[in-house]
Amino acid sequence: MNKLIKRINRGGLRDFTLMVLGLSLIAAMFASSFATTAHAKTTRIKDIVDFEGVRDNQLVGYGLVVGLNGTGDSLNNSPFTEQSLVSMLERLGVSTRGQNLNTGNVAAVMVTATLPPFTNQGAEIDVNVSALGDAESLRGGTLLVTPLMAADGEVYAVAQGPVAISGFTVQGQAGTLTQNIPTAGRIANGAIVEREIDFKLEDLQQVRLALRNPDFTTARRISQAINGFMSTGVAKAENSASVVLRRPNNFDGSIVDLITDIEQLPVQPDQIARVVIDERSGVIVMGADVKISTVAIAQANLTVKITETPQVSQPNPFAEQGETVVVPRTDIEVNSGDAKLAVVETGVTLQDLVTGLNRLGVAPGDIITILQAIKAAGALQAEIETL
Repeated sequence: MNKLIKRINRGGLRDFTLMVLGLSLIAAMFASSFATTAHAKTTRIKDIVDFEGVRDNQLVGYGLVVGLNGTGDSLNNSPFTEQSLVSMLERLGVSTRGQNLNTGNVAAVMVTATLPPFTNQGAEIDVNVSALGDAESLRGGTLLVTPLMAADGEVYAVAQGPVAISGFTVQGQAGTLTQNIPTAGRIANGAIVEREIDFKLEDLQQVRLALRNPDFTTARRISQAINGFMSTGVAKAENSASVVLRRPNNFDGSIVDLITDIEQLPVQPDQIARVVIDERSGVIVMGADVKISTVAIAQANLTVKITETPQVSQPNPFAEQGETVVVPRTDIEVNSGDAKLAVVETGVTLQDLVTGLNRLGVAPGDIITILQAIKAAGALQAEIETL
């Protein structure tokens, strides 16, 4: 200590200050690295739950697209298009019932849309238009006024406008080229909301948080994070899929204010160990916590080789009778390969196993079979979900 004081007194104060600043910077870097690592494992509550009542609603309607350049429905093969056309003209004061209509400029379509939560009356939403009959293309068409209904049978929006198509079809005498889907399109802001969903979130005294990936541990962590932030027991995990959030009596705001305060809280979600397998495409998706117990694995490659070497048989020279024939020659070779028995120790992750199998050149189909066999043996500590 005396030497340090003498050094400072001799003019070493600058070096001492730089040393202290350097140590402080290193400590700050370690703290920042630790905080970044800890924060990377957490997720905001709003990203892993859905709030009760805050949901979309599906709308659907049936309409007509007109203005097509001969690429619409053939009325003989699509009677519903003809009936809709006749009914529409009658509503407009034009009587065509009993007449032989022959036009290819009209197509019957289904119109779908999604009504976002709390959408106000008069707002505009996008709609999707899809051909219902045998129309070749909806390019250049215009959708006529189409009511859009929800599951309760009530009309919540009305759609109309020009249809935007990204696909096309060109045809020649000896070939046809189709790009994307010309019988499906979209109308941006093509529907006007006529009725609002009668749901008053601000009047609720409690709301339920529905977990998108149900898990008991995650539900409990959410309730603990909320209660710790509010310093009171306002949240309670009902089960693995829902957490009930109650508005405290001494809280000045509404339930909307409470949701705004807690939806940014970080939570570390948990999940069960799961392996998802798509046998059709050979895709394997595994979770981080998948483990394998001690198990022995043997896999042999079976190769069947069939070689066709047909030979030509001709009659002898100067023979009185005979004909040239082709005699088939088939050579079949079966190779079962060298099967090696390998032991996988406890604690090896599925990632290590799959990496090792990939290095050996095992095909995805064989990897899926091996994983299913390990699961059947009780050595795979995870749930397998087959798509």
